[in-house]
Amino acid sequence: MSRAAPDAAITEEDRAAWRALWALAIGFFMILVDSTIVTTAMPAIMSGLDAGVSGVVWVHSSYLLALVVPMLITGRLGDRYGPKNLYLVGLGVFTAASLACGLAGDLTTLVVARVAQGLGASLMTPQSMTFITRLFPAQRRGTAMGVWGAIAGIASLAGPLLGGILTDSLGWEWIFFVNVPIGVVTFWRVVVAVPRLETHARTVDWAGVGLSAVGILLLVFGLQEAESYDWGPVVGWVGIWHLIAAGAVIMVVFVLWQSAQGRWWPRLDPLVPLGLFRDRNFTLATAAVTCMGLVIYCLNIPIMFYLQSVRGTTPTVAALLIAPMAVVGALLARYAGSLVNRRDPRIQAALGFFCFGGSIIGYGLLLPLDIPLPWLLVPAALMGAGSAFVWPAISLTATRDLDHSNAGAGSGIYNTSRQLGGVVGSAVVALLMEARISASVAAQAAAPASGDGTAAAARGVGDPGELLAGAIPPQLAEAVATGLGQSLLLPGCAALLGGVLALGFRHVRDDERADERVLDSPS
Repeated sequence: MSRAAPDAAITEEDRAAWRALWALAIGFFMILVDSTIVTTAMPAIMSGLDAGVSGVVWVHSSYLLALVVPMLITGRLGDRYGPKNLYLVGLGVFTAASLACGLAGDLTTLVVARVAQGLGASLMTPQSMTFITRLFPAQRRGTAMGVWGAIAGIASLAGPLLGGILTDSLGWEWIFFVNVPIGVVTFWRVVVAVPRLETHARTVDWAGVGLSAVGILLLVFGLQEAESYDWGPVVGWVGIWHLIAAGAVIMVVFVLWQSAQGRWWPRLDPLVPLGLFRDRNFTLATAAVTCMGLVIYCLNIPIMFYLQSVRGTTPTVAALLIAPMAVVGALLARYAGSLVNRRDPRIQAALGFFCFGGSIIGYGLLLPLDIPLPWLLVPAALMGAGSAFVWPAISLTATRDLDHSNAGAGSGIYNTSRQLGGVVGSAVVALLMEARISASVAAQAAAPASGDGTAAAARGVGDPGELLAGAIPPQLAEAVATGLGQSLLLPGCAALLGGVLALGFRHVRDDERADERVLDSPS
């Protein structure tokens, strides 16, 4: 099939779709930034609200819990009531809650407002991907998915940078206040530029809603708060492991209940159409985005501790040292999106994952060497390049065969998997950091005595896991850096696993690719 000239092929319908996407993109970026922006502002919030560490952690955790738990439901509700309606309601809730966060005078008020923020974000997140699936046909979806995926990656990486700059210059309140004018402008643009799409009449599976909400809540809370409770009791004899086990059992019951829909209760639409998982591409792409979520959410934790606790940088400088991830990802986003349909997406995704994972592992190997900090910009830039090629390829692969009636459900599953990967990664990397630092300090303590006193300093450490809470003695800097570098093996190996999964995507034939040439975004 011959390829038409780009100018002739760009229609008013294409331009309208891109106007809608850019309107949605601002809000999507904003809600993802808020997943990570609080981390660099935590010390300032503790000081401003006279809060302790365990309390201020809930400012971060409450948002993620409220974001993840309802996402399967909100994706399906978009099919029933219209994705534009759900997006606008969520945006209104998110914007109002952001104002309440900035005005909060105590920790309890801030946490409640953050829960409202998370609920608003949960209403918005699946709808963005639904619009791309329904506004862009498969043959024009690659560049749009490139933009959407790049926004997801850049926002997750840019959060700490923006948090550091706003906190250092204007105060912690402005990490929330800045959302208000952006939210108002975005609301107006969505009303004007985003079309109302056809809805699909559906019954609401309230039993499925309840099972999924309770199961995900127990799993996410258990994994996310395990460190806070030291993997011990939460209430009475009920411990973290009980919550995780109960959540897993409830999710098994949920899956069995979903499988019964259409067979035993034919008039009841399942919350999660399990038939979607018969598509190998959707299943593998969902598993791959789970790996990507784990990588994105846990990658910066060891790096930030290394830069601030070991090397003594400020939060803003530390954020600038990882900025190449976001900058390079943004610069390559359009090219990666336009490339995805001209080449086999599985090859693009696999190469992106392998580049991302290899760069992370390389970064970890550099940490114990005490090299000049500017050298760390190189692997950070390579991470950004790898992630830029991953997002559009796996997003397009996941949505390629979704029909319009299941776009919201598929988007909800995809986004929930990404967030759950992040929750698991954040919990596991904290354990891994503590274990590897303890092992490195123990190895140093067992070494023969030296003139610089490093072995003696290591033997004087009571709890190596608490080293990061204060100033690190110079004699222990290398041991701590080694432990932090080794903990980066987790996101590095997760990215490599994502590359292996991507190699299993269904091969796209040459004749299919010829019909799916992607046009760049019209200006």
